[in-house]
Amino acid sequence: MHHLEDHGPMPYVINIEQATKQNINYRTTIWTGKCLQLTVMCIPVCGDIGLEIHPDNDQFLRIEQGCGIVMMGRTRDVSDFSANVGPGSAIFIPKGTWHNVINTSRVPLKLYTIYAPPHHPRGTVHRTKEDSERAESY
Repeated sequence: MHHLEDHGPMPYVINIEQATKQNINYRTTIWTGKCLQLTVMCIPVCGDIGLEIHPDNDQFLRIEQGCGIVMMGRTRDVSDFSANVGPGSAIFIPKGTWHNVINTSRVPLKLYTIYAPPHHPRGTVHRTKEDSERAESY
């Protein structure tokens, strides 16, 4: 078992599959450096990340547990890309792209995501999606 907290920007090694599956928070930041950031996420059954855009960040996601649908598009109202995702799926989201990941499985969707450059403050932990939305509305 790993102690899930932000270990950046110091050198660090982790079993990312174990840490991702161990995480029970909506979002836990594992490592924040100058140019990238790693977080692990747990999306509940019937939940989603929520439609969002990162104007300054490319984003990489990898699914470790569960299945879902990823949708992306250039505008909030038009998702012209969608794909089914499951364990082992790698998702690449270019900066400035609207996107959402929806959990369609009967288990929590466990994934990790890399932001380049970092998106969240170092040490960010959001227990729930609602906690995340409150924090990001300021």
